[in-house]
Amino acid sequence: MNEPLMVFKKPSYPLTTQFLEYLERFDRVSKVSIYYDDLLRFIGSINVFDKNDKDTLWIRVYYNEQERSEIDLNLKKIYSYLHSDGNLDIIKYLNVDAIDYCTFGNSKPFRVKVRNILNDNYTYFYIKKADASRVYGLELEHMLSSDKINFLVFEDTLIEEHITGIPGDVFMDTLLVDCSETEKAQIAKEFVKFNERCMIRLLGDMRAYNYVIVPIHDFDQVVFKIRPIDFDQQCYEGNLKVYRPQFFKENMPMVKLAKEKLANSSTEQYKNEERAALAKRIYSTETRIKKLLQIMGNDTIAPEENVNKLKLELYRLTHDINFKRAKSMGNVLNSAFDFITRNYKNINFPH
Repeated sequence: MNEPLMVFKKPSYPLTTQFLEYLERFDRVSKVSIYYDDLLRFIGSINVFDKNDKDTLWIRVYYNEQERSEIDLNLKKIYSYLHSDGNLDIIKYLNVDAIDYCTFGNSKPFRVKVRNILNDNYTYFYIKKADASRVYGLELEHMLSSDKINFLVFEDTLIEEHITGIPGDVFMDTLLVDCSETEKAQIAKEFVKFNERCMIRLLGDMRAYNYVIVPIHDFDQVVFKIRPIDFDQQCYEGNLKVYRPQFFKENMPMVKLAKEKLANSSTEQYKNEERAALAKRIYSTETRIKKLLQIMGNDTIAPEENVNKLKLELYRLTHDINFKRAKSMGNVLNSAFDFITRNYKNINFPH
C-alpha cells in the first residue's frame, strides 16, 4: 500500500478521425470555435483562496479587453450548447463571472463560471486539452453509469460539464466522522460497488480527490453516491491495481470502513449487484458501445508493454483466453465487457 502505483506521467493521445466521426454522430462536437490555447493568452492572474483562506492552487486569469469580449461571447455560446438546445437568445442573460486556471495535474484545465443574471444561479464547466483517454472515459461513464455527462469536443479542445459533489478527500477529512452508523454502512457499500465498477471498466487512478461523494436526501434518510470526476486514466496503466480504488493509500478510510461495516458475504453480494448492473447497461447500449469499442480497439491509447501486462493480469484473474488475444487496450476492455455479459447471461435482460 505504501509503494506508489503510478510513477510516470501519462502522455496525451490525440483523437483519431474515426473517433471524431463517432463523436459527431452522437452530437458531441462543438459548433463553437474555441481552442484551449486561446485561453492561455491571459495577461495576469491572482491566486484563488477558499473560504478558510487556503490556497486552492487555482489562479484567476485576466485578458486584455478586446480578447476578453471575444472569449466571453464564445464561452456563453458553449454554455448554451452544453446545457440547453443551443438557443443563443439566452446569451443576453448570461455573464462570465470568472475564468480560473489550474496549475497542477495532468490536464491543467480552465474552469469557467457562468451566471444567469436574472436569478443569480451559476454553474461551471471546464476547458481542457482533448486527450483520447479522457474522452473515451467520459463517453463510457455516460453509457455505463446512472448519471449522464455533457461534454463537447472541438478539434484538440474538450469542454466538460462540472460534476457536483463533495471531493472524496474533503468528505473523509471533515464529514465522514459525523455520519451515523447506518450512513457509514451505506457509504461502505457504495465504495465496494465503485471499486468494482472502476475495475471492470478499466477506469484508473481513483484517488480520493478524483471522485466526489454525492449526498441525496431520500424520505427520512441521506444516501450517498460516488461519482468519478477525472477520466484521464481510462485504459492506460498496465497494473491492474491502478483500476481498483482500494489500493490507493488516499482511500484507506473507505477501505477500513468497508472492513468494519460489511461482512464478506455482503461485500460479495454488492460486487455481484454491480456486475449485474453493468451487464444490463452494456446490453442496453449494445449498438453504440460496440461501435465505441471497435474504435478503441483500433486506437493507440497506451504503450504496448502496458497492454501486455494488463491483459496477462486479467487472464490470471479470470482464466479467459480472450484477454490473452487482445492487441490493444480497446480489445482488453471489450474482453472485460464480454466476460461480464457472458457470466451474467442469466440476468433477465429486456428485449
